Amino acid sequence: MGFGIFGVSADIGIDLGTASILVYIKGKGVVLKEPSVVAFDRNTNEIKAIGEEARLMIGRTPGNIVAVRPLRQGVISDYTITEKMIRYFIQKAVGKRTFRKPRICVCVPSQITEVERKAVEDATYNAGAREVFLIEEPVAAAIGAGIDIAKPCGNMVVDIGGGTTDVAVISLGGTVVSESLKLAGDDFDEAIVRYMRKKHNLLIGERTAEEIKIKIGTCYKRADELTIDVRGRNLVTGLPRIITLTSDETLEALREPANQIVESVHNVLEKTPPELSADISDRGIVLTGGGALLHGLEQLIEEKTGISTMTAEDPMTCVAVGTGRYIEFLNNPTAEE
Repeated sequence: MGFGIFGVSADIGIDLGTASILVYIKGKGVVLKEPSVVAFDRNTNEIKAIGEEARLMIGRTPGNIVAVRPLRQGVISDYTITEKMIRYFIQKAVGKRTFRKPRICVCVPSQITEVERKAVEDATYNAGAREVFLIEEPVAAAIGAGIDIAKPCGNMVVDIGGGTTDVAVISLGGTVVSESLKLAGDDFDEAIVRYMRKKHNLLIGERTAEEIKIKIGTCYKRADELTIDVRGRNLVTGLPRIITLTSDETLEALREPANQIVESVHNVLEKTPPELSADISDRGIVLTGGGALLHGLEQLIEEKTGISTMTAEDPMTCVAVGTGRYIEFLNNPTAEE
């Protein structure tokens, strides 16, 4: 019985996202999904809350307590806090029972620099890993979406996270052509904030913008128009105000970031070797990541590229599942780190 515990907790996959962190444990699946937010006291440097609890504090804290996202655009921006956050999530997922340090696989954006890779590795080792493997996000997303990446045929994956969008063509277990765009779900939110300020003189927060995006946001004209009541502060009078926003307005607000993602897909297709291009036109483009849930993105990419586009079954957890399964690929002794 005891050895079973070590076995299960020995392999962990972590999707270290800008917006949320997911932890996958071999044999159990995704056991934890929480926002990558940390609230700490500026005066004492003491961490007050991590994850969902800290997210609820964004924009609602007294001066000395700040809620921060230690990862910006998929890269560590605050090293110490990231390390504490990783440690907290590993302990929460695994529990205190394990005596053996786990092997951890962490996914990183495809165009990450050596320095940034080193920072992720160090933070994970310091958080208690026995061995650390890094996997590129699009490869993890492809594995998680159920694509057999070991075959010599081209698969195109567009992974739209919170801070980065990775577009990649994968064949024989590796990335052939890729592009990483520092634009993703968070930028959709910011575009909505800007639109509300410009068009309606209304100041809204990040969380409200995200709610609008999830409930009525679209980047392709909806068949039936949806509306939502938005609360914010009127920039002219300085008083709270409620306005009704339509889904057609979000189409206008989100046009710019959505077109940049389509442009990126286009660029990668242009650089793809002809044999793999033929595979992609047969097999289609797969969308993964939380940003893939934006209404109309499939239709927009399909319309602009002429290639059938579909969203993976559970786009939010694809990367985490793929990251966890990657260790199983490496389980043979000859696998290189």
